[in-house]
Amino acid sequence: MTVTIIGGGVAGLAAACTLTECGVKVVLHEAAKAAGGRCRSYFDPMLGCRIDNGNHLLLSGNYAVMAYLARVGTLDSLTGPVRPVFPFVDVASGTHWKLRMNRGRLPWWVFSKARRVPGTRTSDYLALLKLRKAEIDDLVAPLVGGTGALYRNLLEPLAIAALNTPPDVASAAPLRAVIAETIERGGAHSIPRFPKVGLSESFIDPAIDWLMARGADVRLGSRVTDLTPGAKTILAVPAWVAAELMPSLRVPNEHQAILNLHFKCRIDPGEAGFWGLVGGVAEWVFAKGDILSVTVSAANKYAEIENDVLAAKVWADLATAFGLGAEIPAHRVVREKRATFAATPAQLRLRPPTRTADPNIMLAGDWTDTGLPATIEGAIRSGNAAAMAMLTGY
Repeated sequence: MTVTIIGGGVAGLAAACTLTECGVKVVLHEAAKAAGGRCRSYFDPMLGCRIDNGNHLLLSGNYAVMAYLARVGTLDSLTGPVRPVFPFVDVASGTHWKLRMNRGRLPWWVFSKARRVPGTRTSDYLALLKLRKAEIDDLVAPLVGGTGALYRNLLEPLAIAALNTPPDVASAAPLRAVIAETIERGGAHSIPRFPKVGLSESFIDPAIDWLMARGADVRLGSRVTDLTPGAKTILAVPAWVAAELMPSLRVPNEHQAILNLHFKCRIDPGEAGFWGLVGGVAEWVFAKGDILSVTVSAANKYAEIENDVLAAKVWADLATAFGLGAEIPAHRVVREKRATFAATPAQLRLRPPTRTADPNIMLAGDWTDTGLPATIEGAIRSGNAAAMAMLTGY
């Protein structure tokens, strides 16, 4: 059996690896000259170094990610703190603090004032029980927004990062899934991880090398505009491209942007190498050698702001948080206008399953019905699911 995979992002690569490992001949088409989609690195001539097109904070409980990296031999390419620690900076007050979870499943860290979110009480964390029962129509902010400091300093930034959707319109159901697989399982499953070098070096280039070494046919710069009737095919493209190839397909059609700003600036990475920022425009900051890399999620509201103005706002947050000078260094602003589908109840209901009405066509992508938000973990699971569906038949 030969399977054609259309799309060379992590979903398509995961599907290709699973099929190849099972002895299936794979032909993978990627329209761009470089694979990876939103998960890739490239050389930026203005900054004079390689940068990631975005930042992705992984957790040790992302089992599909860890298995994928182990398969292609790059599990040791991740870095991060050795403990489940999350540093934060309140931009408004300049206060630095750390959330320190314990490794075990029993969350005794909520009883320690030194470990939990400042200004919270142990009883505040009972709000997490509400998330356990969240259904698709339950919205994040109405459900847990009344928890004061816990919401502002932890649940809100966590929700925005995970769902890439404003919490007042975002469904709490996919957030529930994330928390169930990480925080609820204990700190051992919540240790932050991210690539030491870059996304392409961890997720993309080694996977392509692995596939080609095992006989897979990887075709970069190869755009597919029509499906071949009867051909075994996995569509691992963005949702709107899948809908163009299969007009009868219903897919999420509303999206949220993500902004990534990369500043030529070196600071002490501290214990974790990253920080969550609250009370400003900047949300997550990564110290990557000579680059200070910032992510702003649910960023549709910044669509009309010019890059220079946006960079000045973000740099002001960084200057306050880390005691940096007022002069903005060389920087790059990367806008991903359709980074993920909007995680609203209406859009979640448009997520299609792996199998389609055509028994020869399977779907893969973080926009399919994985039960998770649009994340690398969800994308890899979707690729694995599409491969297994193809192997087991319709």
